[in-house]
Amino acid sequence: MNFKALRQYFTRKILGLYDLEEADALFYIVAEKVSGWGRAKVIFNQDKPVNVKELQTYEDIINQLRSGKPLQYILNEAHFYGLTFMVNPSVLIPRAETEELVNWIVAIAGQGDSNGDLLDIGTGSGCIGITLKKHLTDWNVFAMDISPTALAVAALNAKANNVQVQFIEADALVYHSQQQFDIIVSNPPYIKEDEKAAMQANVLDFEPHSALFVSNQNPLVFYKAIADLALKNLRKKGYLFFEINEYLAEQTVAMLAAKGFKNIELKKDMQGKDRMICCRIMD
Repeated sequence: MNFKALRQYFTRKILGLYDLEEADALFYIVAEKVSGWGRAKVIFNQDKPVNVKELQTYEDIINQLRSGKPLQYILNEAHFYGLTFMVNPSVLIPRAETEELVNWIVAIAGQGDSNGDLLDIGTGSGCIGITLKKHLTDWNVFAMDISPTALAVAALNAKANNVQVQFIEADALVYHSQQQFDIIVSNPPYIKEDEKAAMQANVLDFEPHSALFVSNQNPLVFYKAIADLALKNLRKKGYLFFEINEYLAEQTVAMLAAKGFKNIELKKDMQGKDRMICCRIMD
């Protein structure tokens, strides 16, 4: 089988789970990983035969994709803000909207020759904290998670991306510390249980539910706890950043205002959804 026939076979086998454009994009990602060929090289060498060992690898990946398993978990890597992160089912797959949150923080914290202390709560793969350390090189970055397996992944990612991040194993709902920070950021669980029905099976079946879902009765439980932590552990004029549930934006803003945060800014993502909040302690 040559690469032209392989591409046709690959896309045909996963159609239905993915549309043609998505299936084609996945093929080129897999081709680069398995055969070391980028899109251009595949296109210009379509008649070149694929060796038997590689064909077996492609077939295995196809079968895993057909089961609904995300490609990032199959390849054990995801790309985020220009960096590569190891991922497995103990951590969430980094999302594009989280890149927008990171970009916002970099834009604010990176002004001038600033430095300080930054805490990433619920770090998972470490994508937020590690990326921020990569761009805010003079900052001290701390990253917290309740899961030791997630922290093990994050530590490997910090090493792979050549940054120093201090990891903390702790539950954000009960965490207490005297450490003071200039920025606290979190992308905590925020999807309500009643939103599951609208979600894709590959997320429900493979990504860690503890990092995704909260109860319908208390959907802001993590936001409230982290806001209270910030009231004690943010320095004056410090920043608190959240990624949020678009359906709970007004409730989240109201909660932060009631707790005394100032300069509360709600920001939309590229899809026009209320997705990020920034606020400050001014006194």
